[in-house]
This record gives sequence, structure tokens and C-alpha cells, in this order.
Amino acid sequence: MTIQANVKEEIKNAMRAKDQVRLLVLRGMSTAFTNELVALRKTPQDELDDTAALNVLKRLAKQRKDSIDQFTKGGRMDLVDNEKAELAIIETFLPKMLSRDEIRPVAEAKIAELGVTDKSGIGKLTGAVMKALGSNVDGADVKAVLEELLP
Repeated sequence: MTIQANVKEEIKNAMRAKDQVRLLVLRGMSTAFTNELVALRKTPQDELDDTAALNVLKRLAKQRKDSIDQFTKGGRMDLVDNEKAELAIIETFLPKMLSRDEIRPVAEAKIAELGVTDKSGIGKLTGAVMKALGSNVDGADVKAVLEELLP
């Protein structure tokens, strides 16, 4: 079952369970899938492949993380809790992301391989580490690990 089909099935389950928050998030995900299809010049009745669907979900998760950060800075904890709940629902559809501890050995190897000695090469390093680790890594985590490792 594709991710998009799975989301549609979960919408039905959320409606049966009368889980309004989950239903709202799932409908938002479904809308984002439809918008992506239209952007790709396909009909809304088509279905995204799992790679495209994962990209949409990662984008939605990143939006929630950015909102959490902004609301925290603004002292709006009521809105932070709502965004965290939405993020948790979105993350159930995403593959498990690598932790910073799992990123560190690859980052150290790439630093040695590319000969980068300071933060001026962090952009090149970030791209190399992201390419080596694939889609199961968050760019913000990679950047944080590299900033810790480089003087």
C-alpha cells in the first residue's frame, strides 16, 4: 500500500474514532499530496509514488518544526503544543531518522576524506554527508553535528 493510500485509509479511521486533531492533520497531508500532483502536471486523481509522498511529508514536518521554533521564541506555548501534536502524527508516516550519534562517524569520515579544516567548507560537507546517508537524515541534524566537529 502506498503512503498516499495509507493516509486515505487513516482519514477514514480518524473519522470513525472522532479524532479531530488527527483528522485535520491527515486531511492536510492529503491536500498537500493533491497540490504536489497538480504541481507535477498530473490530475488530482493520480497517486504519488512513495518517494514524492515522502518529500511532501518531510516538507510538512519541516514546516511544523519551524513553527515550533518560532512559537517558542514568541512565548506561545499553546501553539507549540498544537504543532508538536501535528508533527507527531506526520512523523508516524516518515521512516525513522538517524540520530546525531549515528551521523557523527559518517561526518568525521567525510571531513577526513574532503580535507575540510574549518567551517568555511560546511556547505560542501553537508551535501556530501546527506548524499552518503540518503533520505533518512535531517539536514538540520547534519549541520549541527558538523558545527560541533569543526572549529
